[in-house]
Amino acid sequence: MKVCYRVAVRNVEFKAELKDLPLARTICRALGATSISTMQQTDTYYKLPAGRLKKREIDGEPTEYIFYQRPDKTQPKISDFKIYSENEAITRFGATALPVWLVVKKIRELWMLGNVRIHLDTVETLGTFLEFEALVSPQSDEQKCRAVVAELRERFRPVLGEPVSVGYSDLLAG
Repeated sequence: MKVCYRVAVRNVEFKAELKDLPLARTICRALGATSISTMQQTDTYYKLPAGRLKKREIDGEPTEYIFYQRPDKTQPKISDFKIYSENEAITRFGATALPVWLVVKKIRELWMLGNVRIHLDTVETLGTFLEFEALVSPQSDEQKCRAVVAELRERFRPVLGEPVSVGYSDLLAG
């Protein structure tokens, strides 16, 4: 079941090219991460004056809209985001269609390790990537999330390629 966040939520995020998908799965299992699902996702990105908005569609799941703001840098970064249902998005962004920027299609393997979502992504026309999203909460403040992401970077070092500073949409836009 999808969760709609009506308040802003924060992650500490890190993304890199993934050199060896099978080995990444092995590392996930060795760390005790739980395989949650493998999803085919279609993300439609819209042009906004500030921030980023994408419509995420997953077969068999309700459509959700994700509004987020984050800097473009290769180091772990803070991402502030809010997830809306389709009706909430219409209320927030209006019923008139927003201008579409581009569409990203990917297969995402979602693994969970504590408060960290580990994404093993195969992105159409781009390749494979690994992403960590450590959810900031009262139990895991930003400093603790940064430490966990740093530890995971070390553990996944054998499969990491170059760090990626931008989203898949930016990579596709070239």
